[in-house]
Amino acid sequence: MTAEIGLIALWLAAALAAMQLALAAIAVRRGDDVIATAVRPVAVVQGGLALLAMAALVRVFLLSDMSVALVVANSHSAKPWLYKFAGAWGNHEGSMLLWVTILGLAGGAVALLERRLAERTLTATLGAQAAIALGFYAFLLFSSNPFARLGDAPPDGQGLNPLLQDPGLAFHPPTLYAGYVGLSVAFSFAVGALVTRDVGPAFARAMRPWVLAAWVFLTVGITAGSYWAYYELGWGGWWFWDPVENASLMPWLAATALLHSVSVLATRDGLRAWTVMLAVIAFSMSMLGTFLVRSGILTSVHAFAVDPERGTFILILLAIYIGGALALFAARIGLVRAGNTFELVSREGSLVANNLLLSVILGIVLIGTFYPIFAAAMGTQLSVGPPFFEKAAGPIALALVVVMAAGPLLRWRRDSMAAVVKRMGWPIAITGASGVALALLAGWFGLLPMLGIALAAGLAVASVVPLLGRNLLRTPLFVYGMVLAHLGIAVSLAGMAASSAFTSETLVAKRIGESAGVGPYRVTLRGIRPVIGDNWTALEARLEVQRGDGARGVLAPQSRFFSNPPTTTSESAILTALDGQLYTVLGQSDGQGRWQLRLWWKPWVTLIWFGGMMIALGGALSILGHWLRDRRQKRRAQDLADQLAGAEGWAA
Repeated sequence: MTAEIGLIALWLAAALAAMQLALAAIAVRRGDDVIATAVRPVAVVQGGLALLAMAALVRVFLLSDMSVALVVANSHSAKPWLYKFAGAWGNHEGSMLLWVTILGLAGGAVALLERRLAERTLTATLGAQAAIALGFYAFLLFSSNPFARLGDAPPDGQGLNPLLQDPGLAFHPPTLYAGYVGLSVAFSFAVGALVTRDVGPAFARAMRPWVLAAWVFLTVGITAGSYWAYYELGWGGWWFWDPVENASLMPWLAATALLHSVSVLATRDGLRAWTVMLAVIAFSMSMLGTFLVRSGILTSVHAFAVDPERGTFILILLAIYIGGALALFAARIGLVRAGNTFELVSREGSLVANNLLLSVILGIVLIGTFYPIFAAAMGTQLSVGPPFFEKAAGPIALALVVVMAAGPLLRWRRDSMAAVVKRMGWPIAITGASGVALALLAGWFGLLPMLGIALAAGLAVASVVPLLGRNLLRTPLFVYGMVLAHLGIAVSLAGMAASSAFTSETLVAKRIGESAGVGPYRVTLRGIRPVIGDNWTALEARLEVQRGDGARGVLAPQSRFFSNPPTTTSESAILTALDGQLYTVLGQSDGQGRWQLRLWWKPWVTLIWFGGMMIALGGALSILGHWLRDRRQKRRAQDLADQLAGAEGWAA
C-alpha cells in the first residue's frame, strides 16, 4: 500500500497545484482578497502532500519492495541502508520527485513566512510557483511515474550504479535541487512583481533571502560534488568541464549575478530591470541543467534518463515557462518605473561590471556546453574540453576578481577614481609583491596560474579592508558574510591556480617491495590482498608513504568489483597534508607480478574546497544578518507605534 499512498498523494498535490494556480489567477484579476486568503493554505497542504509522496518512495526503497519497478531497476536487498535511502533519488524518477517535493515545500514556506510583500503580489507569486509545480507534477505522473508496479515481482533488484554508492549521494543531489528550487522561487517573485507592476525594494527584500539560500545551496552542492568526483572517479581531477558539471555551474553564475543585483535593488532602489531579467535567466539555467541531465542526450554518471520523450517534455516546459516569462517581461518592463541612477565610478557601477563579466562567463560556458550537442544533431561529432573553457573564461574570471576586490571599497552612487586607487593601495601592493615573489621563488609556470595566485593574494587583502576602521562588535553580520565569501573566493582561486601549476603525476608498474617517487613523497608497494565488503569484493594495495625523513604512513587504494550491476571501480586513497594531497590509485596487474600505480601530488588542492565552504558560510551569515536586522527594525517600529499610541491615549 505504500506505493499507492505515494501515488495518491502525488495526484492530490497536482490537483492542489492546479487549484492554487486558478485561485491565484482569479484573485489577482478581480482583486478579490477573500479568494487570495485561500491561496496560502492550499500551497502549504500541497507541499505536505509532496513530502508524503517522497517519504513513501523512500520507504519502498528501504523495504526493498521489489514489486515497484523503480526499486528493481535501482536497488538490491544486499545494499547498505544508506544507499537504499539515498538510492530513492539516485535515479531519474526519484530525483524528479525530490525536485518537486522541495519545490512544494518551498512554496509552502513562502505562503507561511512571507509578510513583507503586498498581498496581491504575493498571491501572483504563489500562482507562478503553482504553475511551475503543476508542470513537473504532470511530467512525473504522465511520463516518469516513480510508483509504477510490476506484474511479477523478481526475487531481487539490479542494484544502484556503484559510482553512486557513496555517502555523497545522500547530500549532493538534495543541496543542488534546493538551490535550483530557490531560483524557481526567485523566478516566481519576479513574475508576481511583473504581473502586479510591483518591482521595487519591497519585492527585492522579499526575494533576497531565497536568492541567498539558493546560492548557498548551489555553492555547497557544487563544492561537495567536486570533491566527490575527485576522490570517487579515480582520475585525480576536481573539475573537468563535463556538460553535467556545467549544468550546475551555469545556474550558480546566474545566481551570483542576481544576488548582487537584488542587493542593489533592496538597499538602493536601482537595477530594477536587471534584477527581474537575471531572475528569469537564473531559473532558465536551472531548467536547462535539468534538460541536460534528464533528456537522455548525455551519457554521464549524473544523467539518469535515456528516454528522449522525457527530454521533449522538459523542453516544452522550459519553452512555456521561460518563453512566457520573457513575453511578460517585454510587455511589462516598460511600465516599471526606473530606479535610482548612479555614476559609473560607484559601488553600483562595480556591481554592474560584475554582472556583465559573470554574464560573459555564463555565455561562454553555455556555448561550450551546447555547441557539441547541436553539432552532433547536425551529424558532426566534436568535443569542447577544458582548454577551451580555461582559455576563454580564465582571463575574464581574473578581470572579475579585480572588480570584486575594488567593489566593496567604492562608495554608493558616486566616487572618484583617485580615492578608489588610494583605498586599493594595499591590495595592489600585495598583488604586485606576490607576483614578484612567485617569479623569483618558483620561476615561470604559466601566465594564468601566476596571475591567479597573485590576484588571490590581493583579493584576500581587499576582502578584509571594509572591516578596517569599523567597530567590529557593532558591524552587521551580513558585512562579515560578504567579507568571508569574498575571502573564500580568494582561497579557492589560490588552490585552483596552485594545483593546476604544480601538480605532479606518475604512472608506474611496480612489484611488491619496489618504490616510486612523486612530489615530496616516496611510495612503496608493500602488498596486495583481497577484501570483502557489504556488496562488493576488492583487491587492496598496501602502500607505505614517506615524506623526506618523516614518519611513514600507509594508504590502501582498492580496485572494487560489484556484482549488481557488474562493475569495476577504482577507489582512491588520499593522504592530506597542510600543503596538499598525495592521491593514489591501484590499477591492473600485468600478469608478471607488477601492479599499475597512478600517483599524484597536488599542492594546495584542499584550498579549493575549503574556500568553497567559506563562500557558503559567508552566504549563510548574510542570510542570518539580514534576518536579524529586519527583526530589529520591526521591533523598533513596533516600539515606536506603542509609544505613539500611549502618547495619544495620554493626550486624550
